[in-house]
Amino acid sequence: MSDTIAAVATGNVVSAIGVIRMSGSDSLTVADSVFRAANGIKMADAENRRMYYGNITENDKIIDICLCMVSRMPDSYTGEDTVEFHCHGSPVVLAEVLRVLFSHEVRQALPGEFTKRAFLNGKMDLTQAEAVIDLIEAETPLAADNAVGQLGGVISLKIESVYKQLIDIMAHFHAVLDYPDEDIEDFEMQSYLKILYEIENEFQQMLETHERSRVLKDGIPTVIIGRPNTGKSSLLNALLGYDRAIVTDIAGTTRDTIEEKVLIGKVLLRLIDTAGLRSTENRVERIGVERTLAALSGAGLVILVLDGSEPLISEDYDALRSIPPDVPKIAVVNKSDLPAVLKADDLDEHKIEYCFASALSGEGLSSLDAKIQNMFPDFSTPVSGELITNTRQAEAISRGLRSVELVTNALTAGVTPDAVLTDIEAALAAIGEVTGKTVREDVVDRIFERFCVGK
Repeated sequence: MSDTIAAVATGNVVSAIGVIRMSGSDSLTVADSVFRAANGIKMADAENRRMYYGNITENDKIIDICLCMVSRMPDSYTGEDTVEFHCHGSPVVLAEVLRVLFSHEVRQALPGEFTKRAFLNGKMDLTQAEAVIDLIEAETPLAADNAVGQLGGVISLKIESVYKQLIDIMAHFHAVLDYPDEDIEDFEMQSYLKILYEIENEFQQMLETHERSRVLKDGIPTVIIGRPNTGKSSLLNALLGYDRAIVTDIAGTTRDTIEEKVLIGKVLLRLIDTAGLRSTENRVERIGVERTLAALSGAGLVILVLDGSEPLISEDYDALRSIPPDVPKIAVVNKSDLPAVLKADDLDEHKIEYCFASALSGEGLSSLDAKIQNMFPDFSTPVSGELITNTRQAEAISRGLRSVELVTNALTAGVTPDAVLTDIEAALAAIGEVTGKTVREDVVDRIFERFCVGK
């Protein structure tokens, strides 16, 4: 990691300010070669984290008038000497500044390379590093809150506590093997079992948060169903606030599923508009109906759209029966802007939440929003980083749990401590993968590949 890297940290879009970040052993030397501070100070002598006004130049030609800030190792984000240039936000200007830096043997940073260097230099562990991209990609305030908590070390502290307890147990068991004449007292064995049971409970609680975090991060898969021409696509467009789906009065217009995300209060929905449910001889439309039924099997919420200007018919009942019984559902009686035919009494007997609305005018959509938020109270519960957010972490914790369970079962059955050392070591290796203590290099590379360039 002796080479020096640079990248635009603010994206390739026109903006008021564009930031170029540079990190590596030659950062200060290169900064002094390209930046001329208005007060004449050299960046090698500049104060840490103080902005200096000046010009970026190439052969006395001014490339941009900007601000420059240095942050010296080991107190920088990467743990290396870093420099930031806060330039005008033209992509052309930023590209020119990068070109000048590259002419001084600085290279383009890879995706996530700044954060990867922070991890390799001990500035953060893997849970914190993964929280960086979770924070960047957060689509709800709750997801952002959880990522900030993990960036602050909430998961790291829990894992580190478990790791130290297992190390202590393993060290004692090794001591027993080295001194076989010394027996482990019964009360000590019981205390070890108590600790191991507490670790099992801690792991189980962490794994239970994973499903909630997945929904929090990816959204609740919400399938919009109904017979043709009830206004499913119109409702999708109304909830999104723009025309995403094609809407016509021709039955069967929607032939495939359309998926988009929308935030309802604090609840993130992954809306899936589907083909109308009905019997049809049209082969293409029939495939669309089959995909609708497939989407229902993975639904976390179903919105059944009914035409309020018409009575319920057999296809409406068929759509209602197609909803899995354990999936939350709500009926939207659409077209409330037309004379009402379908009444509340017609729905009460079916034990389904419902509201009256008009996808065309937007009337009643606030009632739908409120009902959806009431169905998912977990989205109103504050989080502070305790939710396990990705499958890699959950899988490693699961393996750690299985190994600890093997240890407790063996000790409870009277197996001697030397026989369980392998399982304790396996547990340590598994949970070490969560924070990066024992993770393989190729896994680390894959983690940072999903980062954006400049972070």
